[in-house]
Amino acid sequence: MDMKSIAYHKRLLVWVLLIWMTACTSDILNTNPLNEFSEKDVWKDPALVELIINRIYNEFDFVFTEGMKSGLVDESNQTFAGLNFNFIELSPDYLPNRGNSFRSWAQYYKTIRDCNLFFEHADQIEWPDGTADGKTLRERMTGEVTFQRAFLYTYLVNYFGGVPLITKVYGLNDDFLVPRNTYAECIDFIVSECDKAAALLPEVQSGENDGRATKGAALALKARVLLFAASDLYNTPVFSSYPNPELIGYTDGNREARWQAAKDAAKAVIDLQQYELYKADPESPEAVSQNIIELFTLKKTTEDIFVKYINELADARGFGRFSTPNGYGGTSTISLLGELVDSYEMADGTKFSWNNPVHAKEPYKNREPRFYANVLYEGAVFKPRPADASVIDPIGVIQAGVWHRWDAASGAVTEQWGLDTRRGPFAPHNGSYTGIYSRKMVDASVNQQFDPQTVPWRYFRYAEVLLNYAEACIELGEEEEARTYINLIRKRAGLPGITESGEALLARYRNERRIELSLEDHRFYDVRRWVIGPEAYHPVHGVKIVYELLANRETATAPTITPVVIENREWVKRTYFFPIPRSEMNKNKLLIQNPDYQ
Repeated sequence: MDMKSIAYHKRLLVWVLLIWMTACTSDILNTNPLNEFSEKDVWKDPALVELIINRIYNEFDFVFTEGMKSGLVDESNQTFAGLNFNFIELSPDYLPNRGNSFRSWAQYYKTIRDCNLFFEHADQIEWPDGTADGKTLRERMTGEVTFQRAFLYTYLVNYFGGVPLITKVYGLNDDFLVPRNTYAECIDFIVSECDKAAALLPEVQSGENDGRATKGAALALKARVLLFAASDLYNTPVFSSYPNPELIGYTDGNREARWQAAKDAAKAVIDLQQYELYKADPESPEAVSQNIIELFTLKKTTEDIFVKYINELADARGFGRFSTPNGYGGTSTISLLGELVDSYEMADGTKFSWNNPVHAKEPYKNREPRFYANVLYEGAVFKPRPADASVIDPIGVIQAGVWHRWDAASGAVTEQWGLDTRRGPFAPHNGSYTGIYSRKMVDASVNQQFDPQTVPWRYFRYAEVLLNYAEACIELGEEEEARTYINLIRKRAGLPGITESGEALLARYRNERRIELSLEDHRFYDVRRWVIGPEAYHPVHGVKIVYELLANRETATAPTITPVVIENREWVKRTYFFPIPRSEMNKNKLLIQNPDYQ
């Protein structure tokens, strides 16, 4: 067929199609694309609405990332993520977040808009009859989105103080200039939302709904919010010259009543009788460490209140690889600071100190059981090495030090660096700067070099609720009650109960909280709400580990371990709050900047 014939047949086909389309009814023109859903379709179908709700869960703060908040406080060192943040390079133009430690102001509000869209369209959804776990689908979904919006506002308030409370969907013709609500108004709103969610949500989400918010999750969020709201940052004049104190804390009211509200909220979770400490009464001291390892690696425990389940696709690299030493094929992106490691007590419940010669000689001996569950220290047996490294270390012992050896041929001292160091034979650029690795939340059964782990992230667990309750009791002067609940956790940890009172009790409580909740995104907030920034942001430490050459030219079998500064962090008072981004300030002239930011 020649080119003219081809062109003719093409023109003929076009005309036939045009005539056919013109003859068809107008319904065809109104047909939705087969690969898309219209907005109207979405807000009719509960299954499609549930997909939106699922995505909102994914917009909570990032978890199990290289930029975990532990690296932005005195818990861990991260190869890159925390540097600028810990050097206080925060400004309205720059909020260091390379490792995805938190969402942005705009991201939080974008997701809040998704929540508001649900509430705007809830009456259009074709809700089915029937119940599951004692709740209708409308109740359950409405409770979930109410909880989600409250959680998103909690993030904003923790970072910025009072923020604009947006509860409707804005259109193009609406006035977008909205001032910040006061801190008190924001807390009242979040608490009210938690109460609404708790009334709508089931106590248990069963089957495929496991992992969704429950009544306990809503009440646990309420308890955390009220605990923070009663704390020093929001009730003492930290920024006495700031002209808008109502934006960053309370300016009136009864602080004792706030502590009472925090206590009551935590007790409400306890009184649900849905949760208990995992293996609260260990069979033996030897079993404690394994129990703690299980708590943070099992998919589900009696302690879980609200968790984020992780699958292989969602956790393509994952926390396990970031925490695993380079000698095991990990990237060592997250390694522990000496400040956290030193806070673990001795086995008898006394304080560890480098000034104690016995402690300093063998700093990893006779420590409390949680230490051995959570810390990979020099000489700790972890797991079998990858094939190439197992030739050198067939047992699987952490090697974060250097061996000094005498070379008779050259008549000089040589250095043999461990497999898990920055000068070892396996990916030395991935070695730890601190010489101490994390065991917590790492699944040793997984080959972290190649495979992702599926350990869940626990947003809320029962131990936090008990600690929240104890803290409120301490602040209310109910010390015996506080000791009772702190000692429940210490019993599970294989430690003797505490007996202190007054300021000593508060100090013991804060250290207990630091250890029990380490790496779980609590310390970052606790340092701020307790107004102890200078205690947490200063030059931080790792350890130098040397197997020294003895006088007989033999290498010591036990290392000499000394603390060394690995990073010169610093604190500036303004960073108790984040700066509102200048881009947002430029768009909304009614916003007022946080104190000490220009």
